[in-house]
Amino acid sequence: MAAAADHVVIVEEGRQATAEHPSAGPVYREAVKQYPNEQMLGRRVTVDSKVGPYTWITYREAHDAALRIGSAIRSRGVGPACMSQGITYVPLYHSLGVNAVEFIINHAEVSLVFVQEKALSSILACHKACSSNLKTIVSFGEVSTTQKEEAENQCVSLFSWHEFFLMGNSDETALPRKQKTDICTIMYTSGTTGEPKGVILSNAAIMVEVLSIDKMLQVTDRSCDTSDVFFSYLPLAHCYDQVMEIYFLSRGSSVGYWRGDIRYLMDDVHALKPTVFCGVPRVYDKLYAVLSIRYLMDDVHALKPTVFCGVPRVYDKLYAGVMQKISAGGLIRKKLFDLAYNYKLGNMRKGLSQEEASPRLDRLMFDKIKDALGGRAHMLLSGAAPLPRHVEEFLRIIPASNLSQGYGLTESCGGSFTTLAGVFSMVGTVGVPMPTVEARLVSVPEMGYEAFSGDVARGEICLRGKSMFSGYHKRQDLTDQVVINGWFHTGDIGEWQEDGSMKIIDRKKNIFKLSQGEYVAVENLENTYSRCPLIAQIWIYGNSFESFLVAVVVPERKAIEDWAKLNNQSSPSDFESLCQNLKAQKYFLDELNSTAKQYQLKGFEMLKAVHLEPNLFDIERDLITPTFKLKRPQLLKHYKSIIDQLYTESKASRA
Repeated sequence: MAAAADHVVIVEEGRQATAEHPSAGPVYREAVKQYPNEQMLGRRVTVDSKVGPYTWITYREAHDAALRIGSAIRSRGVGPACMSQGITYVPLYHSLGVNAVEFIINHAEVSLVFVQEKALSSILACHKACSSNLKTIVSFGEVSTTQKEEAENQCVSLFSWHEFFLMGNSDETALPRKQKTDICTIMYTSGTTGEPKGVILSNAAIMVEVLSIDKMLQVTDRSCDTSDVFFSYLPLAHCYDQVMEIYFLSRGSSVGYWRGDIRYLMDDVHALKPTVFCGVPRVYDKLYAVLSIRYLMDDVHALKPTVFCGVPRVYDKLYAGVMQKISAGGLIRKKLFDLAYNYKLGNMRKGLSQEEASPRLDRLMFDKIKDALGGRAHMLLSGAAPLPRHVEEFLRIIPASNLSQGYGLTESCGGSFTTLAGVFSMVGTVGVPMPTVEARLVSVPEMGYEAFSGDVARGEICLRGKSMFSGYHKRQDLTDQVVINGWFHTGDIGEWQEDGSMKIIDRKKNIFKLSQGEYVAVENLENTYSRCPLIAQIWIYGNSFESFLVAVVVPERKAIEDWAKLNNQSSPSDFESLCQNLKAQKYFLDELNSTAKQYQLKGFEMLKAVHLEPNLFDIERDLITPTFKLKRPQLLKHYKSIIDQLYTESKASRA
């Protein structure tokens, strides 16, 4: 054992033989020896208002800190901390709002909370409503004397990170045994209606999902290793980010965190130089509210990532930016590009691989597109929503860059479907089930979808497998609504393709009937109208008492300012005034309906009136969730008078 001792630690001593049992040797556990000195976690430190480079802690340093913090958690009376200590953890979104935070703390009976320094006052403010459960608060930063006094007055213990760290020890032998069936986390989804639901994920579900990600990357590209760097900027309470981080840490990769301010996000990217960048559509919407494609492309070029993880919104912008550059080169250059593009795309549709489709044209023309992604990207990942077909086809022609997009939910512990990079027939789909997931369709007669069809099978996507959730915490009623005979009903409508891939075509929820009896799948419509390049956000409304649809639209600032200059409108830089301009409203309505006609929407799916909103839908006004999904009841409450006015004016003009 002496030769192997550097790679294990004793966690339980051996025992002598007894009358009932033979002797047994010590119990060993693998030590953090595989990557002890590799960079594990990094962040940027600001000193005297100046931000420095990324500073790192190693795997060994993080391991030792985890032992001490876990020991300190146990010293506060928390029973079987987090993954190493076998304690169930509950992520909290700071942006959920005080009421939701109070609800989660009480619902999950949380006794100890770790909190960002800037959010400490919010937790103290809500403590009164959850004092029966919350007994200890630990700040990741410092704690002021005033905050200490406030905590004492509320009979809650408050510690800085350093204080709490010193309360623990690094005794590795005290780590409890964990079971696959133990609850790893209760992850509350930021529901668009009602109270948040606590999604229970077991240790087995998390680890199976991590193994699935590795298998998917092996098939589409390669497993990640110590050379990869993951850029973390999504909320750590988000399932997507947590599972991705666990995967990269399992491979010895590095994880660098952003500063928490979207204005400096690309500056952090430039400093970190990650190889992997993940996101969800609404986050990129937020990103593009403050960053233009020109600056993003500059930073991507400087970053030169090897793996590029994005979503439809960012890839659509990348596509638009590249096409704009090509068009700016003149008519002849544009014609030559179109000919080359259609030639390669045609060959790929015939079954030729990307490398075989047009090697000479790759060298002459398409390698320059790869340069737009930094020149080193060999893997493009997209998730959370299907890519527009034209954008996906465009990305698939980029030389030596494999594209894969996926689909998943918190209840499926992240990804449950993924496309195979080299299979062109999967364009427009979310691919095949991940290795540990089984999928089926269930008919939805009220929407006309038949799963048991000899023609094309369509229906609600249902999932089961070892990476699925164990139910909703303390809400067996809600669990029973979505888990039927062992199958989780996602609420998404899918269509099986001939090659075994799944195409998302509709959403079972968020449908309503207009007064003439027509059903409207509003999320589908919003996705289509969002393809209009003039708008940043859109919320479409209708109900069973009205015969037509209206919408609240957040226009792209540059788009409306360009319109103002072309139409000699006064104060073209006054964004709010331009949004109130009736001619501008008509222009945007016409452009949106032009997009609707382009994608062959039906007459009743056309918009009859729009309100131009100068402010993005935001969390602060409770109009979107922390994952940037529209909260429809709250949007209706906020814009009720405007919706009523749109209907009144539209009816009057049609009379």
